[in-house]
Amino acid sequence: MPSQAATQENSPAGVILAAPWPVQAVSVLPGHRLAVTFRDGSNGIADCSAIKNATDAGIFAPLADEAFFAQVSVELGVLTWPNGADLDPAWLHENLAAAKTWSVPF
Repeated sequence: MPSQAATQENSPAGVILAAPWPVQAVSVLPGHRLAVTFRDGSNGIADCSAIKNATDAGIFAPLADEAFFAQVSVELGVLTWPNGADLDPAWLHENLAAAKTWSVPF
């Protein structure tokens, strides 16, 4: 069963996310893929499988481990992992709007 995370309800007082790109929810799919839904209702599949073959992934290197990859969460509209790695939601939104499936380059 895919794990799911939704935007945490701990946003700072007075902060209103007006842009369409904040991530609302994410589900982990097999094969290092993420089903992403944005605040504006758009959605798509981010294929992160390239991380498994990345030679200099830096902070993203731990994502090659499936168990670590599955620890993704949504914090203030951003996909994040416990080690501080994150994916820019505007970048995700732009690429997933163009094509419902996108291979994230690492």
